[in-house]
Amino acid sequence: MHSMRIVAHIDMDAFYAAVEERDTPRFRGLPLAVGADPEGGKGRGVVSTANYKAREYGIHSAMPISTAWRLSEAARRQGKPPVVFLSVDMKKYAEVSQRVMAIILGLAPVVEEAGIDEAYADLSFAGSYEQAAEVCLAIKKEILSRERLTASVGIGPNKLIAKIASNEKKPDGLTVVREEEAEAFLEPLPVRKIPGIGPKTEAELVRLGIRLVRDLKRLSRDALQDRFGKRGAEFYDMIRGRDDTAIQESYEPKSIGEEETFEQDTLDTIFIGDRLKELNRNVIQRLAAEGFTQFRTVVVKVRYADFETHTRAHTLPQPADSVAALEFEAWKLLLPFLDRRENPKRKPIRLIGVRIEKLQ
Repeated sequence: MHSMRIVAHIDMDAFYAAVEERDTPRFRGLPLAVGADPEGGKGRGVVSTANYKAREYGIHSAMPISTAWRLSEAARRQGKPPVVFLSVDMKKYAEVSQRVMAIILGLAPVVEEAGIDEAYADLSFAGSYEQAAEVCLAIKKEILSRERLTASVGIGPNKLIAKIASNEKKPDGLTVVREEEAEAFLEPLPVRKIPGIGPKTEAELVRLGIRLVRDLKRLSRDALQDRFGKRGAEFYDMIRGRDDTAIQESYEPKSIGEEETFEQDTLDTIFIGDRLKELNRNVIQRLAAEGFTQFRTVVVKVRYADFETHTRAHTLPQPADSVAALEFEAWKLLLPFLDRRENPKRKPIRLIGVRIEKLQ
């Protein structure tokens, strides 16, 4: 019996536009398009992101900005609010993205940053789809409370299914597709939903009378391979829900962390304090071993008996280098989880973790 593979795809909803809406209250509830300057309909360039209000006008990402401007004008003539066009503020989005990725990494051990606004996480450690869904709810909740942004999540047996599932219920969705449901989940979808099938391939398939994934299943592996080469064989497996692409961890030695799951869930302050001391010592030893001398950010992670997980971070004004400094900061971050400040229901703790970042 191989252990079950569970993968999540976390996709930020209308990311650039959502950040702009969050940061400028007067944009809230208005249609928003982030991208090139429309220059009154003469602008060159494209829409990077449109929020859901702008999508109701038919505007979407990668659309020429001049087309978006015309659609906005048409809406304005019908008495609807015109689209607010904003230019791309990459530096800001990258900073928000980094914080979102840190939240995901705090809750899932193996993460692939697939883009500025999306990530894959290996949730096999959760052991079941129910538990994986709990981890994803915790990720969504943490992103919402820390960044005031929503994400849509798909959970499946592989990256392919997770990615398609995350797009099913947008915004703020959570869609779970188990391995035995994967094939049936794909069947009614338009072929375009399959990665690698773009407009050209789609047009070719429509000529063969193939619009939905279930129609494509009529073609044998050989027939697909004859027509589309190596990609054809890949389509054959994909439409049957098969995909064994690995999650590519983004290796960045910018953080060093240790965590421990207790034999028994506990709220014993002395015991937890001892374990924290030990983790801190290991982290500082690894800091030296990996050739760094200082750190500036301390992150503490707590997982309760019911798997609810929290991370808290503090960035120091000046870099620190000692176990004592780490001890002080980590304990300060952890304490509220041991009393009613962060843990009003006095839930016992099953895991604690310590991580240092901004290494020098």
